[in-house]
Amino acid sequence: MVEPERELIRRTLPFALPAVVVAFVAGSLLRDAQAGWSAAIGVAVVFANFTAHGLSLAWAGAISPTMVYAVALGGFVVRLGVVVAIIVLLRQFAWFSMGAFLAGLVPTTIALLAAEMKILSGRMQVDLWTFPEGRRQGTR
Repeated sequence: MVEPERELIRRTLPFALPAVVVAFVAGSLLRDAQAGWSAAIGVAVVFANFTAHGLSLAWAGAISPTMVYAVALGGFVVRLGVVVAIIVLLRQFAWFSMGAFLAGLVPTTIALLAAEMKILSGRMQVDLWTFPEGRRQGTR
């Protein structure tokens, strides 16, 4: 059985390159090539974040429910920190446009969340993860 996180990645990743290209073209047409690059980077950051999230949850899901919780919560904080670090780094460059970056980042995030809801709709949360048999927590 394929983990739902890997299925999400498999079904959404083919849209990454076209989305980056659309963001670059839109930013370039609306302003300039620098805005196009900034928007394209924003889209790429969202897809990289989405992929890291999915892979880390798939890994945690093979271990235990506690690990899923820890990776989901801790991973969110780590990935958010990485995004902030990328923004801080990019703001050092004169060509970087924060507005264009956000114009690529926000709609892509919303689109991926909508895709995730559609792909996983109809599944119960309890059906999404399987854990290996073995010693149960709380038993000796």
